[in-house]
Amino acid sequence: MELQYNDNKILIIQTAFIGDVVLATSFVEEVRIAFPESEIHFLLRKGNESLLANNPNIAKVLIWDKKKSKYRGLFQLLTQVRKESYQFVFNLQRFGSTGLLTALSKAIHTVGFSKNPFSYFFTHKIEHTIGFGKHEVERNASLLDPFRPISARVSKPKIYPSQADEDFVQTFKGTKYCCMAPTSVWFTKQFPFDKWLELINEVKEDTKIYLLGGPSDSSFCAELINRSKRGNIENLCGKLSFFQSAVLMRDATMNYVNDSAPMHLCSAVDAPTTAIYCSTIPNFGFGPLSKLSKVVETKETLSCRPCGLHGYKSCPKKHFDCGYSIKVEQIINHE
Repeated sequence: MELQYNDNKILIIQTAFIGDVVLATSFVEEVRIAFPESEIHFLLRKGNESLLANNPNIAKVLIWDKKKSKYRGLFQLLTQVRKESYQFVFNLQRFGSTGLLTALSKAIHTVGFSKNPFSYFFTHKIEHTIGFGKHEVERNASLLDPFRPISARVSKPKIYPSQADEDFVQTFKGTKYCCMAPTSVWFTKQFPFDKWLELINEVKEDTKIYLLGGPSDSSFCAELINRSKRGNIENLCGKLSFFQSAVLMRDATMNYVNDSAPMHLCSAVDAPTTAIYCSTIPNFGFGPLSKLSKVVETKETLSCRPCGLHGYKSCPKKHFDCGYSIKVEQIINHE
């Protein structure tokens, strides 16, 4: 029996972490522009699906539970993907698991980066280059190059908070405030505890500070508050959803973040951003995209920096100079 394809059905694959999915929303906007009549589906890892809530461009979300029966779940997804009869599958990742899914999807056009180990089986392979000033949203957008004129301007990431999110956060906006998201999954991406403490103590008392993060970050932020010299500060870790955090950051006087997911949430709502880079560098292409955004990094020349694309659980050199050598004055004065 001949397979019947839906000319308007497109699948986008991004099963990595929170920040990667937020950045991928830029690609969703680009696909909608390139294929205005398309039905867009999005495949992501379980736990990140709320990042696509209310998105008017996405008709269906496919979820891969990587923590439970990872590979059995992958092949169950393959069955589901094949039944959809996609015209296009765009894979934004360079990992073998999603590459295999793409190659076996039976889509008419399978598109991904040439660094993917299964790219040989894709119908279209695009070069992926880190550095040279190219942002991740531009790299992702390049997957559309074979099917449209190359766009002069790439869409920014975009999320769609609900009115309920807006209403919930309104109670925190009664005064001048800034936000800080002091934690990261990777130790070498995280500005040191003592440096965050120093920054907290430098913020003027007439500006309230909200500390943001997930439930697992609450104890870290509670300790910051306990050791700080100020009273006008509140720990909101685990109390806000992704979208509620983004809405709060959008209207802050400033948001102080690591090279991590909160920075990308700021980009998605055009929130003012001061991004602090320790072991990683903005030239990798994951920097802030808000109109009002600053990057702060060490002024010292360190032969070991950058030590990796994604960061490490501990400093490979055991000194973490890329974090400790950043002066709080740089952050406050945006030097």
